[in-house]
Amino acid sequence: MSTLIEIKNLVKHYGDVHAVNNLSLSIPRGICFGLLGPNGAGKSTTIEIAEGILQPTSGEIAYKGQPLGDKFREEAGIQFQATALQEFLTVKETIKMFYDLYDKTMPWDELISLCNLDELLGRDNKHLSGGQRQRLLLALALVNDPEVLFLDEPTTGLDPQARRNFWDLVKLIRARNKTIVLTTHYMDEAYELCDEIVIVDKGEIIAQGTPQSLLKNHFGETVIQLPDNVLTDQHAQSLGLRYVIRNNWTEIQTTNAHETIKQLLNADISLSQLRLREWSLEDLFIALTGKQLRH
Repeated sequence: MSTLIEIKNLVKHYGDVHAVNNLSLSIPRGICFGLLGPNGAGKSTTIEIAEGILQPTSGEIAYKGQPLGDKFREEAGIQFQATALQEFLTVKETIKMFYDLYDKTMPWDELISLCNLDELLGRDNKHLSGGQRQRLLLALALVNDPEVLFLDEPTTGLDPQARRNFWDLVKLIRARNKTIVLTTHYMDEAYELCDEIVIVDKGEIIAQGTPQSLLKNHFGETVIQLPDNVLTDQHAQSLGLRYVIRNNWTEIQTTNAHETIKQLLNADISLSQLRLREWSLEDLFIALTGKQLRH
């Protein structure tokens, strides 16, 4: 799989603040690439430099092996986290206005169908719901039929159903062999959409891989949950168990749930309220950064 975007030794300073600290990564063609990190980790700065919006203090950004330039601007689409839409224009008028900015464009019918905007073309922008607004902004980012699409927190503030609907649109775009660069605060979103994930903290990459490989490499396959008053430190130490207390539950990390449950039974520990769940990307994120993602 060839590289579409290459970032080498990226550094960005704001006075004494080192927002990005010698960060390097490659984004292959045709995948959904997720960039995650707590607030202030440097991910937004990294993305804005990759988009050509910010200039780095030092380092290199290459698109198809060349420095960012006209070719990148013609072939990239960006859906920003916050974008103002012109009021008193309809959805159709807004899209047509963006069409006039590019020589190469996605066919109109394809774009409208892809973003499910057929029934909204005559509606004023100010009368769009949150989900409808995001679909319009996605269409604007796709007007030039880009090879790489940047999505910056695209579902923040949407209700669960609107988020799921937006995920379906992203999957359709991914199926067109587009490269997608996604930043998100939702771990389920990253797991659902991303082929590869990079977690950034303090301006540096602290983990990288597929969602599945990251979880497998850092954790076991299962979390055993017990009420937090059932397992004592003495029990855990004698059994060699790793655990954390979260939301009034003791969560035991295990690579073999069957054997761990046998250990607990043999130690006469009550399992009457035992629960099992899989490790999640949020577990991984908290384990690596010590922080929860804040929306």
